[in-house]
Amino acid sequence: MNLPNHPEKIVRDAKVLAQQELATNVYFLVVESPEIARRAKAGQFVQLRILSGAFTLRRPVGVAAVDEKKGSIAFIYRVVGRGTKALAQLMPGEMVNVLGPLGHGFAMAYKHPLIVGGGMGLSPLLYYAAAMQGKADVLMGGKTAEELFWSDLFDDLCGHCFLTTDDGSRGTKGFTTTVLPEILERGDYDVVVTCGPEVMMRGVAKIAREHGIPCEVSLEKRMACGFGACLSCSIDTTDGQRKKVCKDGPVFPAEEVFA
Repeated sequence: MNLPNHPEKIVRDAKVLAQQELATNVYFLVVESPEIARRAKAGQFVQLRILSGAFTLRRPVGVAAVDEKKGSIAFIYRVVGRGTKALAQLMPGEMVNVLGPLGHGFAMAYKHPLIVGGGMGLSPLLYYAAAMQGKADVLMGGKTAEELFWSDLFDDLCGHCFLTTDDGSRGTKGFTTTVLPEILERGDYDVVVTCGPEVMMRGVAKIAREHGIPCEVSLEKRMACGFGACLSCSIDTTDGQRKKVCKDGPVFPAEEVFA
């Protein structure tokens, strides 16, 4: 069915095609949903509802990959509570309810983006990298080398992959913001696209602004409905307006949300 007043949003029960643990408590879930796969744009998300048990609230999950030929969409998520634990226990052939695609995604007109991500923020950036068809480079950070399993996923999608770790166990020792100025000075990037911890995104946005490069940020907030009705994800923007991350975002121009 389509939601009233939201004809582009679809609600479907979707069959689980694959479930794989990528790292400790981090899972890659693939479901069959041809209509949502055709409509999904990089940066958008869906709301998943577990059909077994007493789960009433949906879980927002960014779209990490789409295969239109197979009619599938994929998500990468971390187990953090009862809901995501139950999600991780789904087996191929079981069903999950999907609402989507939701939100405002990334601008796709840029020619040479630099993707900057950390932690689970790299999940929606994976689909963006695929959509840019090799035009983007990626800078990713983690606490340790173990957290940079993402590099294997991005390798075939990006031109260059820059790595940082807090402890120096892989790549450059430090944060993404440690090496970002040098990368921007060497490259000819026309946009910086970022998702991850807010402190990282604020730092990335500041550095991009100092280099005169547009920056898009993908925000994470608790969401109940996913399409702007419940107001639980409302934020204050820099011009004093109230906006909803689920409907007006999750992708925003950095200057709109970070002073």
